[in-house]
Amino acid sequence: MKKPLNPGLGQMILRIVLGLIFVAHGGIKLFGGVGGTVEFFGSLGIPLPLLAGWVITLLEFVGGMFLIVGLFVVPTAVLLAVHMLVGIILVHIPNGFFVLGPNAAGGYEFNLLLIAGLLSMLLGGPGLAAVDSRMQRLAAAQPPPQPEPVAVPEPEPEPEPEAAPEPESTLEPESAVDSEPWSPEGEAGGEPGDERAGG
Repeated sequence: MKKPLNPGLGQMILRIVLGLIFVAHGGIKLFGGVGGTVEFFGSLGIPLPLLAGWVITLLEFVGGMFLIVGLFVVPTAVLLAVHMLVGIILVHIPNGFFVLGPNAAGGYEFNLLLIAGLLSMLLGGPGLAAVDSRMQRLAAAQPPPQPEPVAVPEPEPEPEPEAAPEPESTLEPESAVDSEPWSPEGEAGGEPGDERAGG
């Protein structure tokens, strides 16, 4: 099986053509007057036809511009596909399949083709030259944010061991008698004058 030549280029062509179609339909409503769209929605019994007319007009015009430049492709494709599906249910099914042809006018084949192209945008991506693709590449090129370092608390210094108390001396203090100097007179038992008095 041969490899596709350039799928990204094919998706880009499809995206731009879809965008041009929606810009053209939305531009007719926006610059030609939204009154006709509002009256048409009112005839279908759609509630708040004025609001619905403006929402659909802006969705087609702005959504088509988004497709052309490739911005917000996924949500835009989803909204436009739902819009086309509602149009098939409310308007085109009674007219048959063919848009133009014998005994047919305004069928749902064109809406069905637009839905298929929008689903291709959802499943295959926007293709080349899309703002979404460029933003994705820039996001992938940026390094992931680094986690901030966690501050580790410093360990508290261990308390220094208290010095052991000095042991108290067990020696009794010397008496006052022992502290006096020794003399021979004291050893003889009296003063010199006492000896003379006794003789």
